[in-house]
Amino acid sequence: MIIRPFRGATPVLGERVFLAETAAVVGDVVLGDDVSIWYGSVVRGDCCTIRVGARSNVQDNSTLHVTKDVGPLLLEEEVTLGHNCVVHACTIRRGALVGMNATVLDGAEIGEKALVAAGAVVLGGTVVPPRTLWAGSPARLRRPLTDAEADGLDAYWRNYLEYKEEYLREDVRRGRSLPLPVPVL
Repeated sequence: MIIRPFRGATPVLGERVFLAETAAVVGDVVLGDDVSIWYGSVVRGDCCTIRVGARSNVQDNSTLHVTKDVGPLLLEEEVTLGHNCVVHACTIRRGALVGMNATVLDGAEIGEKALVAAGAVVLGGTVVPPRTLWAGSPARLRRPLTDAEADGLDAYWRNYLEYKEEYLREDVRRGRSLPLPVPVL
């Protein structure tokens, strides 16, 4: 794993954070408690802030970034980013899920418990209302989520909490050093 300060900003890690060996976290980044950043993912806060809320998961090969003076990037609590996501200088609200290979661009906002389908491209400045399904390229509103679908999104972040804990236990068994919380400088 890479945890690298940049321009005087050092990443801050909450408690029980899992960073895969090939994950990179750089610059002005704060990861909340129980966050997991999986293999090949990059969280690069080199020119604006990136904040990832508690219990969120960033799955394999995802990229979180910002543009100079265009940001911040905010993932609230319990957000799931599927494999190969690109999220850039946007806001993703609590409990939302961004599917595999999806892209969310500058200034977009994904509402609470919204679902961005796999492969979707959410254009810059788009506002995705809470509890809706968006799909396509460019992404468009497909329909509201049913209560069961919206509540079912919780299964994804809960599963990743379990995976994270299992990986952390395995790390302890193997003697791998765990990332410790990094104090704010």
